[in-house]
Amino acid sequence: MGFVVLHMEKAHGSDSGTTAHIERFIIPKNADPTRTHLNRRLIEYPDGIKDRSAAIQQRLEEAGLTRKIGSNQVRAIRINVSGTHEDMKRIEEEGRLDEWCADNLKYFADTFGKENIVAAHLHRDEETPHIHVTLVPIVKGERKRRKREEQTKKRYRKKPTDTVRLCADDIMTRLKLKSYQDTYAVAMAKYGLQRGIDGSKARHKSTQQYYRDIQKLSDDLKAEVVDLQQQKETAQEELRRAKKEIQTEKLKGAATTAAANIAESVGSLFGSNKVKTLERENTALHKEVADHEETIEALQDRIQTMQADHSREIREMQQKHGREIADKDTRHKQEISFLK
Repeated sequence: MGFVVLHMEKAHGSDSGTTAHIERFIIPKNADPTRTHLNRRLIEYPDGIKDRSAAIQQRLEEAGLTRKIGSNQVRAIRINVSGTHEDMKRIEEEGRLDEWCADNLKYFADTFGKENIVAAHLHRDEETPHIHVTLVPIVKGERKRRKREEQTKKRYRKKPTDTVRLCADDIMTRLKLKSYQDTYAVAMAKYGLQRGIDGSKARHKSTQQYYRDIQKLSDDLKAEVVDLQQQKETAQEELRRAKKEIQTEKLKGAATTAAANIAESVGSLFGSNKVKTLERENTALHKEVADHEETIEALQDRIQTMQADHSREIREMQQKHGREIADKDTRHKQEISFLK
């Protein structure tokens, strides 16, 4: 039985960078462009709303807020939901992905109010299917005050309890975050997914660390390839030298052979030993050339093998990272961040 993934994170401003990622205005490195057409917008925008950022703004304008929104105030909460990689692929293969998406939308609408869920996108062009949900944290009720403020300030009138407010902190308290993990796991149990261990201290490798690891691996390979290329160039230079010597010796051999023929024609033995010596030297040079060619070929094979190994390691790291995203450690990342 696999595990659910529910990650919640505060967003500031228009969150246009995340919008570009979610809406695929730009294709990220870890996405497969040939599968991007499989992505789906699960919530249609109202007329005149072009993207997620505009949908956030419209909800804020229509919510009936009485207080001015601060420049640093959280205007949206990013929610990422998925499951263990193997289980999500199973759900996909069983043809239950649409049902899974519908159950997710129902859960978030029931939990936070349908009007506050302004966007939801299914991504299938990355390794593990997942949904990006956008929640505008509109709540009702009087703003919470510190106890000392209540003790020092005299209240002249009771404020209404149904005041509409923008407050991410009310939604993302420690206890509520744990509650979401519990209730979401119950909603997803029908898909063979369960909640992770409560209070786990496991750490999820961040995307930034993943790319740093990839870059280090690439840099190490490049350094090794440069070293092998230098060895190859040295061997090629030695090969050129040996071939040049062979050519020189061939010319010498031709001249000596001519002299030997002349000497032989007059019954002289002059040159015979010289010819044999040159033949031995020529054979040795040919062997040296063959050795250099073999060395170059071996170096080339090593370079190709290293490049193939590097590509395989990159793929394995990408697959591992994809699985980590869906691993149970991820379910607690947001809880840990608020416990610090």
